[in-house]
Order: sequence, then structure tokens, then C-alpha cells
Amino acid sequence: MKIGIEGQRLYRKKKHGMDMVALELIKNLQLIDQTNEYVVFVKPDEDNTCIPTASNFKIVELGGGPYPTWEQFALPKAAKAEGCDILHCTSNTGPIRSSVPLITILHDIIYLESVSIFKKAGTWYQKIGNMYRRWVVPPVVKRSKRVVTVSNFEKERIKNFMGLGDNLVAIYNGVGEHFKKITDQNVLAATKQKYNLPDNFLFFLGNTDPKKNTPNVLKAFAEFNEKSAVKYKLVMLDYEENALQKILNDIGHSEIRKDIFLTGYVVNTDLPAIINQCKVFLYPSLRESFGIPILEGMACGVPVITSNTSSMPEIAGDAAFIVDPHKSDEIKLAIEKILEDDKLNEQLCEKGIERAKRFSWRIMAEQNLKLYQEVYNEIHKS
Repeated sequence: MKIGIEGQRLYRKKKHGMDMVALELIKNLQLIDQTNEYVVFVKPDEDNTCIPTASNFKIVELGGGPYPTWEQFALPKAAKAEGCDILHCTSNTGPIRSSVPLITILHDIIYLESVSIFKKAGTWYQKIGNMYRRWVVPPVVKRSKRVVTVSNFEKERIKNFMGLGDNLVAIYNGVGEHFKKITDQNVLAATKQKYNLPDNFLFFLGNTDPKKNTPNVLKAFAEFNEKSAVKYKLVMLDYEENALQKILNDIGHSEIRKDIFLTGYVVNTDLPAIINQCKVFLYPSLRESFGIPILEGMACGVPVITSNTSSMPEIAGDAAFIVDPHKSDEIKLAIEKILEDDKLNEQLCEKGIERAKRFSWRIMAEQNLKLYQEVYNEIHKS
């Protein structure tokens, strides 16, 4: 077989969730499959060494303008020219017209759901991206030989929303092996200095996407810290200052700006050393199709707070403190209980490490490889 993999954004420096999933898929396919041929299609950018080399993997850099024209025209043309048997599209969309059979990953269908918070908020970039997906995804799904999603929750959502049948499968994401308990004090100290981390902090992995629930998290932190005898800081990553100030003003807690540390963009390899040093990992999102950061926090041996909505209970099991993300009081109470109850804290840390072990990128790659073979066999039967 010759399998094409869409990796349009993989060479960009600031990678995000879907980029990391695609990168882990490629890396683990290289470990388990030296027989089939692979062609990875990327857009030229500065991080052009992120994909390891392998004798049966070819990297094709494609120009072709902005994402829609790259995906709809340059990608299917290149996949055909390379003689691909299958084209695996990894980023929630795909080309509407492709002579190469498609396998499409739908990480989620949030952009298709009629939920008011997603209509009213978010950046213009996010809104335009959602409009593009609303137009592209339905016809792409109909033409795909398989549609892959990342949890049983999301599988049911997609099944009910789009009426898909046996061609819809769920394959869990994994957690990187570098997310683990770190005992090397030099590594921890170097990361602390690099990102100017405070001594006593909670860690919130949020962004400007409304589903990340930033207002309720900040409100919970403000009310917790106000009453706590021990004062904590809140570390956040690559967050825009103006957006942060607006939320703080909206929730009436502008006074906590001094307690919030913005690190700027953090490369994925540095994340474990940051997580290891936090007291609590906050991930009470409103809606997730999987929630990889839940596992990343658990694997690092820190207590995780997450939500009772969407896929998060499915992924977290009993190894996280589960809250209603719409209620800031519940988030605040969870923080208090974890920090005050040493036994609960220890149980969450121990259970989290064991829970994270169940999710492997290698297993994810093996299941995708099996899917390639199934689709290939079906094509060549007909």
C-alpha cells in the first residue's frame, strides 16, 4: 500500500492539538510499519525537522495558498500524482473532490452543533474556520471510506448528527511518553527559570476558544485564593493579554491579574516539567471530543480537575476530580478539597498515573494501520 497522510500544519512552529495527534501517528507508524509506503503532505514552514526520517516515508512540501485552496486543490492533485492508494486527512476536514479514497479524522463536530456559546464567542479566525468546516465536512464525510473519531462519546454525536453507520469508528488518542513524573531537580529548575514560574501555582491549560471555560476557571481561582490561607498563583500558557483583561473585567475580578502568570507559547517537550511543578491541573472544559491534556496531567502524577460533560468522564474514569464546568463554585470547591485533603490528593495522583497508561499512541497507530488495510482490501475487491 501507499498511504498519503495530510499534515498541512506540521511544519508550523506553534503546534496545537490536531497537529500533535498527526505527528504522533506518523512517528508511531514509523515504528510499527516498515513494509508499506507513506507520503506525508505538508505546507512549507520553519519547523521542517519535526518529522523523523524513515526509508518508507516521503515528505512532500506543497505550496498552494491558504488552507482551503491547499486542501481542496493542491492536496488531492498531489496525492493522485504520488500514486497514493489512500489519503488520510487528519484535521477535521478534507478535499470534497478526490480521486484517491479518503479516510477522514473528525476529532469533533462542535462547529456543526447549534450551541449559542460557540456562535457568540471566539476569534474571527475560529469563526471563519468553523464556517469553512460547516461547508466542507458533510460532503467529505459522505465520500470517505472511513470516518475516524477519538471517543465513543464523539462517535455517538457524529452518528446521530450525520447518520453514519459501519464506516464510523472510534480510535482513542494517546499520551506522549515524555509526560511522566520527573524527579530530576535540574530539569525542573531549568524549566522554572526558562518560563519564570512561581513557587506555588495551579496550572490551567486554556485558550481563547469558548469551550475552554476560561471565565469560570478564573472566577473559581479568584474566589478560592481570596479565602485561602496559602496564596497561590495561576499559570496559563499562550494567552492574549487583551483577551485576559476583558474576561477579568467581565467576571469582576480584575484584581487577580497580579496572580496570573502567562508563559507565552510552550513547546510540547517542556510541558511535562511545568505540569510536574503545579499543585493542581485545571481542565474543566465545557466540551471536548477527547481531552489529551487530562491524560498528560495524570501521567505527570498531579491531581486533575475536569468536567462531567461530553467525553471527559469517559477518558478520566475515576482518576480525576469531576465537576460541573458551568458552576464556578464546584471548580473552587474541588481545588479546596484537593489541596486540603492529602489522602484525596495522593489517591488522584496514583490513580491518574495508572489511568494514563491505558492510552498509547502506539495502539492508536496500530488501529489506524489495520484500518488502512481494511480499506485497501475493500477497494481492490470491487
